[in-house]
Amino acid sequence: MIALWTSPEAWAALLTLTALEIVLGIDNVIFISVIVSRIPPRQAKRARQIGLALALIFRILLLSLLVWLIGLTQDVLTLKGFAFSWRDIILIGGGLFLIAKATHEIHTEVEANDGADDVEPRASAFFWVIVQIIVIDMVFSLDSIITAIGMAQDLQIMIAAVVIACVIMYASSGPVAKFVAEHPTTKMLALAFLVLIGVALVADGFKFHIPRGYIYFAIAFSAVVELFNVLAKRNRKKAGR
Repeated sequence: MIALWTSPEAWAALLTLTALEIVLGIDNVIFISVIVSRIPPRQAKRARQIGLALALIFRILLLSLLVWLIGLTQDVLTLKGFAFSWRDIILIGGGLFLIAKATHEIHTEVEANDGADDVEPRASAFFWVIVQIIVIDMVFSLDSIITAIGMAQDLQIMIAAVVIACVIMYASSGPVAKFVAEHPTTKMLALAFLVLIGVALVADGFKFHIPRGYIYFAIAFSAVVELFNVLAKRNRKKAGR
């Protein structure tokens, strides 16, 4: 074990895998930030904590079941010329869930009446938020762990990378959620990102891989443009005082 952590190759694998896990976790953070905006701030904080804790637990549990997980990539169903593994089925289901949820949220934002944006303090709303976070955590955890298996051979390195990435996700989720809540236009942009990510997951399930570099570039470019809009709006408010 000591020999493993004194190896330059092990540290290189850890750093590379951690960076990849953080990038893959961005989708999870965006989804949680959008979902918790529908409940009161105190409950939203608890929901974020529970959601990210579950994300870490799911990832470690999946890592501990490597043999079973690898078997998920074996085809179990053939339908009209398409062969599907359990991984494909989960990705398609998760992608469709993301598309449906984001589309519903966009419709709610566009059609909102006065007072429709008020958060719901009901316990059922909090429970439903947790259920949605659990579902999407399972999808993103699967994709994340399969990436880890492909990048590293040692279970200790995989678990270390996943834990570090989840800690960073936890630290960034609060500021991201606060920013989305304070700037409604960024919420619409985040929902559009979720539709895009959902389409990519469905495409992966059908074995039509969309290079993630294209998706992350589009997200980064749109985020920079939106940041400029937020700064311009803030400066106009200051100038109007």
